[in-house]
Amino acid sequence: MKIVRDILDAKDQAICSIHPRAMVFDALKLMSKMEIGAVMVLEETGAVRGILSERDYARKIPLQGKHSRETPVEEIMTPAECMHTVQPTNTLEDCMVLMTAKHVRHLPVFEGSRFVGLISIGDVVKAIISEKQSLIDQLHDYIVGKIG
Repeated sequence: MKIVRDILDAKDQAICSIHPRAMVFDALKLMSKMEIGAVMVLEETGAVRGILSERDYARKIPLQGKHSRETPVEEIMTPAECMHTVQPTNTLEDCMVLMTAKHVRHLPVFEGSRFVGLISIGDVVKAIISEKQSLIDQLHDYIVGKIG
């Protein structure tokens, strides 16, 4: 059974982040450039302040009459104390249950109190499909007599 650490090990270890006082527009440009749906909000010290997702933008900028070029990230981000998080030892099934129950697409990963990565629902689904395909291939090989 795969765990969160397996996803982190397979991913590019660079973590995209933005400063809490950066403008939302700059965060959107970063997410577009990196082709990601969320960015961690970190202080210069590396302290996690929160996460900013496309959903935060969609629900808090146009609907509240704000402008992305004039609104700091910290005004619309999901603060750290409200984030749903996982540990590297959580199973992918744990992640799917949490993402489904809480309606989130991104999970920050913490080892104790240290932030170590960010996984998306796409990462989790891809890893689960890969694991299932591997099992199917093994069963197929057993059935046709390739292993025995």
